Amino acid sequence: MYQELAVGLLLPFVGTSLGAAMVFLLRDQIVPWLQKLLLGFASGVMMAASVWSLLIPSIDMAAEGGGVAWLPAAAGFLAGMFSLLLFDSLVPHLHTGSAEPEGVKSGFGRSTMLFLAVTLHNIPEGMAVGVVLAGALAESAGITLAGAMALSVGIAIQNFPEGAIVSMPIKDSVKSRWKAFAYGVGSGIVEPIAGVVTILLIDWLEPALPFLLAFAAGAMIYVVVEELIPESQQGHHSNIATIGVAFGFALMMILDVALG
Repeated sequence: MYQELAVGLLLPFVGTSLGAAMVFLLRDQIVPWLQKLLLGFASGVMMAASVWSLLIPSIDMAAEGGGVAWLPAAAGFLAGMFSLLLFDSLVPHLHTGSAEPEGVKSGFGRSTMLFLAVTLHNIPEGMAVGVVLAGALAESAGITLAGAMALSVGIAIQNFPEGAIVSMPIKDSVKSRWKAFAYGVGSGIVEPIAGVVTILLIDWLEPALPFLLAFAAGAMIYVVVEELIPESQQGHHSNIATIGVAFGFALMMILDVALG
């Protein structure tokens, strides 16, 4: 069990790190059409994971507990959306392809703000993996270890392009492939940390698992709607991003149903 937990917690981080390592293999920026495809793919994975791995188990868990089945899911989902909205408004960060930073004014450089933007993406993903693994440990509402691993694998797959997308622009800012790689790896370390904290608090968090599952879903959907999809639809050939969404969604759905 503990070995599986460690693998589940580390897989998303490994995916981000491998993606960041693309700075050593690619001479120039990722071509726009491929970046759109990868952003769309990541969006599809996150949307499917939010539904099958988080919201549906949240509703099932609340129903088994005898409460109003939809209430924790709806409350948690909205709380997750608005929490990310708050973080997005406060934390200074810069999105790839944007010249205007967001959040409160700061003296941070371009590379630091790009790093913070991706770190914001990764926090809800780490929460999601941690909450689902905690649910598997608690044997709550039919959440299985295999289902938790399916979520971890799906997020790891979508983290690969995300790691590459953040490291390549940072490479141009810091003029060092190793520094860009370190930034990419650092942006992913929040995921296993968030997962470990959630699991360590399982005794206190178990009664709130339906809410927390939906909270993670809301946070992930916020990232998709606010950032990933708009970035993927900029410029020409936006239909390529739509194709990426379709394949990402289908893959994550298959993983969750087949393994969960």
